[in-house]
Amino acid sequence: MQQTATSRVEDITHYMQALGQRARDASAALRRVDSGRKNAALEAIVARLDAARPNLAAANREDLQRGRDHGLSEALLDRLALTNERVDAMIAGVRQVAALPDPVGQIDGLSYRPSGIQVGQMRVPLGVIGIIYESRPNVTVEAASLCLKSGNACILRGGSEATASNAAIAECIRMGLEDAGLPASAVQVVATTDRAAVGALITMPQFVDVIIPRGGKSLIARIAADATVPVIKHLDGICHVYIDAAADIAKAVAIADNAKTQRYSPCNTMETLLVHVDIAAQVLPSLAAIYRHKGVEMRCCPRTREWIEDAVEASDADWSTEYLAPILAIRIVDDFDRAIEHINTYGSQHTDAIVTENLTLARRFLAEVDSSSVIVNASTRFADGFEYGLGAEIGISTNKLHARGPVGLEGLTTRKYVVFGDGHVRG
Repeated sequence: MQQTATSRVEDITHYMQALGQRARDASAALRRVDSGRKNAALEAIVARLDAARPNLAAANREDLQRGRDHGLSEALLDRLALTNERVDAMIAGVRQVAALPDPVGQIDGLSYRPSGIQVGQMRVPLGVIGIIYESRPNVTVEAASLCLKSGNACILRGGSEATASNAAIAECIRMGLEDAGLPASAVQVVATTDRAAVGALITMPQFVDVIIPRGGKSLIARIAADATVPVIKHLDGICHVYIDAAADIAKAVAIADNAKTQRYSPCNTMETLLVHVDIAAQVLPSLAAIYRHKGVEMRCCPRTREWIEDAVEASDADWSTEYLAPILAIRIVDDFDRAIEHINTYGSQHTDAIVTENLTLARRFLAEVDSSSVIVNASTRFADGFEYGLGAEIGISTNKLHARGPVGLEGLTTRKYVVFGDGHVRG
């Protein structure tokens, strides 16, 4: 039995390395492809997706039935479903990426040096990107289009529950790439559902330049712990809104409402509300009425419960919990410094906002809060690639090296120095 298990892992490792070699070769070929050909490939993929609607629907029915047989929840089945409207959205998303400016080849900061040479920095693809994700089959198209437009080859490993759907989408992508004269191996979807494939993918630095996990905290934590390839990721979205003593009351109430209740499940939804003690009496009763009406459970510090008597007493764990649900932790703080201290202690370096009319404190908040997105007088729900003008995003990064915040096309590239001379030699 042990030999059989060992042989299985060796077979999967060999298979993944073969994918990696093909992706590396495709990556080299993509460096010779201009923006027009990449856009033509994206349009060819759109045409293939549109023509394959019956095949996509049949494959998705297979996944849905298998999911029901294995007891998947209704929420997960809904995420898995590939309706005709979702195919429309996939197609629109690919066309949106095609319309975005291509960052590859852009040269910034070109300047003459005293020696007479010109030095600048050029944007270039990362190379080969491995993306590991769960449930939603439309991520296959999103990831493929963003990687292709940014000049990267990619290896995609979707969730086992979407095997048939992902395979059908992958076939559309393969044919679209071939229609446009690009290597089909520029986008490869891992065919096996064996977890050993993930272990191999995240430990192949000779073939893969970066890993991007999209899924639950346990998946991302495992990949971050085990990977020998650099990982672009965030684990939690413990986002804060701090209402300062100098806040405009109407703005504060609207922002704190929207940041929590516009949607509960995204990673940029507020999980903790901090309120300056001097303004608590003016904002907490109004906000409590809104949250109560919308069914939000409030978990509050003792001082906050003086204003919200029906609130649940917060535990220490509440300050460091990402609920992704109609639950909100609320704390009254004595001053601006205590708010900063709380955020930097309990936050996840994702997105944090201040509501204030004090420009000095707003600037301090921007400088002192150590998060990938820091916001003044607006909802945390704006921390999104589309809202930031990136057009589309592959995910959110709380890393400090390379990409940080929403990762769009530019985040899937890096820079190299380029030098122009005219026969210059160094003396």
